Amino acid sequence: MVTLLAVGRLKAGPERDLFDRYWTRLKPLAGGLGFPEPRLIELRESSARQPAQRKTEEAKALLERVDTGSFVIALDERGKALTTPDFSSRLADLKDSGRVIACVVGGPDGLDASVRQRADMTLSFGAMTIPHQIVRVLVAEQLYRCATVLSGHPYHRV
Repeated sequence: MVTLLAVGRLKAGPERDLFDRYWTRLKPLAGGLGFPEPRLIELRESSARQPAQRKTEEAKALLERVDTGSFVIALDERGKALTTPDFSSRLADLKDSGRVIACVVGGPDGLDASVRQRADMTLSFGAMTIPHQIVRVLVAEQLYRCATVLSGHPYHRV
């Protein structure tokens, strides 16, 4: 279905538990819909002193891990907000076209402009700044929700 590329590791705690809950639920649904098994790639946060340099280093590491030909979805507050049914439809179209999907979540400083420029879609969960750990949980939940929409499961209620 998707590779989730994220800067930083979720430590044990409620965010990790919630992420794991949705990610675990997503895997069998994705397979049943003909999507490849979702993958999580966690990258180390940069130790650079300046935020701009951290974002540059993290962007380089993220973009190096994006598979060639992937449809890249950057998660950023400057992006476009979609409804879940619209996002589900977009994911289904990408799968049907054979595209690999990569969702990219930056670190505490956000994403460098180079990632947004490479992205085929910049997606927002709203105009407010959301901690990157929470964004990762939201991505997992929305991917699970999209899979339930596509499979006709009653989890998604309009």
